[in-house]
Amino acid sequence: MTLLRPGETCWRVETARRLAFLIDAQAYYAALLEALERATQSIWILGWAFDPRTRLAPDGHEGSSDPDEIGQVLIRLAKANPSLDVRVLIWKSTLSVNGSHTMLEHRARKAFRDTPVRYREDGEVPFGACHHQKVVVVDGEIAFCGGADITVNRWDTVGHRDDDPRRILPHRARHAPRHDVMVLVEGRAAAVLADLFRTRWARAWGDDFVPDQSGANWPRAQSPHLSDTPVAIARTEPAYRGRPLVDEILRLHLACIADAREMIYLENQYFTSHLLTDALARRLAEPEGPEVILVLTGRAPSWFDRLTMDPARAPLVRRLIAADRHDRFRAYAPRTAQGRPIVVHSKVSLFDDRVARIGSANLNNRAEGFDTECEVALEACDPRTRREIAQLRDVLLAHYLGVPEARLAAALSEHRRLIGAIEALNGPGRLRPIRPGRLGWWSAVVSACRLGDPAHAGESWRLVKDRRHLPGPPDTSGRQGWAVRAAPGKAGDASRSGGDDR
Repeated sequence: MTLLRPGETCWRVETARRLAFLIDAQAYYAALLEALERATQSIWILGWAFDPRTRLAPDGHEGSSDPDEIGQVLIRLAKANPSLDVRVLIWKSTLSVNGSHTMLEHRARKAFRDTPVRYREDGEVPFGACHHQKVVVVDGEIAFCGGADITVNRWDTVGHRDDDPRRILPHRARHAPRHDVMVLVEGRAAAVLADLFRTRWARAWGDDFVPDQSGANWPRAQSPHLSDTPVAIARTEPAYRGRPLVDEILRLHLACIADAREMIYLENQYFTSHLLTDALARRLAEPEGPEVILVLTGRAPSWFDRLTMDPARAPLVRRLIAADRHDRFRAYAPRTAQGRPIVVHSKVSLFDDRVARIGSANLNNRAEGFDTECEVALEACDPRTRREIAQLRDVLLAHYLGVPEARLAAALSEHRRLIGAIEALNGPGRLRPIRPGRLGWWSAVVSACRLGDPAHAGESWRLVKDRRHLPGPPDTSGRQGWAVRAAPGKAGDASRSGGDDR
């Protein structure tokens, strides 16, 4: 039975005429720039953050002397083609993150003032929540979705070179090596993401519109990995202003974890979800369960995340280590060739060679029902798709290990286990084991109270309430914060219950 069930574990399932995986921002920004340049009807951008100074082609803009900064590109295209509908919709932060969002919002408003580009900010979320979806739709026919924002500190190559001079900020300082993944889809799957944009825009600004689907041109430099393949779009949306909770991504996570046979591979910026930890611990306890591999940033780059997310991660990793009775769990933090930490910003989930998911959702509590999220998922139903999912896994691991994919494939054939293959090739320590140290009182408080990381709007206010009577981390058994109920036309539909889920 398929894991992609519309109305439960995803929103809609449609066919992607072509699909490509874009690993790291060099590939994403190059494909994005070409798609923007060839747009005829519309360019729609959803983002958590947006900086108009972001360079899309620091290598050089082939065949053109035009500036490659995203703001100037959009303005130039909109002026050259008055019928081109260019809209940018970015989260309007209530509580500025490191003060950066206020600055970015001001910079974007100023850059697009008195231009044809319609730049707007979207605050239609509960207080403290954020819009975290990262989507670009061109002509209603081509769409990008994944973990990468269009901001100045995202660009990097798959080599993550220590001395790359192109990884530079506008004020000339270097930024850290960073890993991200996007997926590019064409056809009906892209039209679903166009509908997502229209819905968001209408909620925030009240005007609805119908896109013109003009048959946009696929980027010539990007070869597709799959064609005519069904994909699902899954979302997270908080319960807000009478709209119900949408937790398709969480449901799909739990279904995929329960169904995995041999391997669960998760690379993500954060790991603080109690629900997902529970689910993974149960699989690790099974004698014949799957291997579980986490690839995470060793230490968060921002002070806020080091105060909240890092301390909350430590006890959950410790719990998985304790549950690993059969030596099938590893948590790694990647490093460059010279040992510099790589910021893992991607949100990739792979289950065996059957399911691949790429989107914006972190493995934290917020992504379960507080922030908005979006991802693209595909489930293999033929050998070709299985090969591409396995190849994506091998490409990601090989690029971390700094070895050719063929060498990883050979090691996997020899050792029969992914962990064995990784450790056989990990001599220089490019993937460093994450071993949480002694847990202090702050880690216990942050993890138990989910400071900065609530699972839903009601929980975000518990900091000011008496926590002595709060239950422990919720689980999926129906005993605490969850109930199993039969929705119309479905059986065994797990949904949140309780007074806080309104």
